[in-house]
Order: sequence, then C-alpha cells, then structure tokens
Amino acid sequence: MTEPGTPYSRVVLKLSGEALLGEAQYGVDPHVLGLIARQISTAVSHGVEIAAVVGGGNIWRGATWAELGMDRATADQAGMLATLINALALQDALERIGLTVRTQSAVHMAQICEPYIRRRAIRHLEKGRVVLFAAGTGDPYMTTDTAAALRAVEIGAEAVLMAKNGVDGVYDADPNKVPTARKFRRLSYSEALSRRLAIMDSTALTLCMENDLPIIVFDLAGERGIERAVLREPIGTLVSADHAVVLEGSPAR
Repeated sequence: MTEPGTPYSRVVLKLSGEALLGEAQYGVDPHVLGLIARQISTAVSHGVEIAAVVGGGNIWRGATWAELGMDRATADQAGMLATLINALALQDALERIGLTVRTQSAVHMAQICEPYIRRRAIRHLEKGRVVLFAAGTGDPYMTTDTAAALRAVEIGAEAVLMAKNGVDGVYDADPNKVPTARKFRRLSYSEALSRRLAIMDSTALTLCMENDLPIIVFDLAGERGIERAVLREPIGTLVSADHAVVLEGSPAR
C-alpha cells in the first residue's frame, strides 16, 4: 500500500455544479470559485496532473426539466451547455492565479474551446496543464459522474476525487435526516452498489469497479481538501476494491 503523503501522479476531480453555488441561490459564487482554484493550484504544486469534470446543476438540471415535460435529450443538451459555462468560469479563475488551462468539450464548440481528444488531453497533462472536461460525455441520459469515471479511465488517472458540497464522506444514512448516521472511512464498490449509497450514479460506480479505479469522497469546504486527497491523507471516504468496510469509530482493519 502506498504511504500517505505520496501524491497520486494523475487524478480526475469531479466538481458538482452545486459546489460552485456557495451562498448564492443560482450560478457561481466567485469566492467559492477562487477557493477551488487555489486548492487545485496547491495540488498541482505537488506535481500532480489534474483534470476536472464540472457539473451544471447550479444553472440547469436536465432531469428536472424532463420531469416537467421537456424532451429528455434536449433537456440534457441544455445541461451540457451549463457545464461549459462552469468550466469557462473555473478556467478563468485558474488562469488568474497563474495556471495554464485547457478546456475540452465533448460537444464540438470550436470557437470556445478544444474538442475532447484523449491523446491531446494526456499531452496537456504531461506538460503540467490543468485540463477541464466539459459537456459530460456528449450524450443525453449520461451524467457528469459517468463522464468523470469515463475520462479517468481513458486518460489513465489513478483516482477519481468526488468533491462534495457540505458532505464530508459517505454515510450509512442521510446525516441531514438521521442524527445517528455513521460515516464510512473505507468501503468496497460492491457494498456501495448493494447499499445504493449516494456516491455517484451506478453506471459511473460500476465503471470504476471494473477498472479498479479508487474513488475518494470528501468535502470541498476548507483550504486543504483537494490537497489532502491527492496526497492520500485520511480524508472523507475511500471507495476501492478493498473488501474491508470500516465505519467511523470502528477499529481499523
């Protein structure tokens, strides 16, 4: 087992659109955007190659509009555009603190950003650039969680970092509703699937399981969340092939 403090060489960071809201009711909170940018910059300073997938739920949720009668494919395509808005906002925040960034879209938007090309994305990462993946997988009915898992497998990332908004890991029940809910420190893919835990959608989780890709679920709040995750320090919940299920307060196994 790799010792804590040894950074991953390459990771994919999954940011939900809601994580960009901060205290706002809609859109992007500039303070939160700056916090995320600084955390990514710190992680990069450790030599970690970072790609990020950004959701769009702070602007548009395709599933919600589909429930209201909108054509699901059209609703999801609008959601893809929302992820691009968020990616461009994050790109600007990163560039303003000195990082070199490339945004790649799964939907062709040549006047705004690059198309997603796997080998080009890998080359950007090797040159120390941060790569932002926008527009999900480019397909309706596919979530940005699935896009994060897929891109991570495609570019050979060592882990997927699931940065949550106000949730510091995976619990055996909703901690906002069940005061006695306990947090998992470690969890296997199969346990997460069988318990139907809200980590990521089942397609994304299965893809990670089939490719033995660890998932670290942690709270984005604070100054060192991303840094601690890329340095393999104990934070949040680790979902992996390890079959030992460890709840907070349980003896380590």
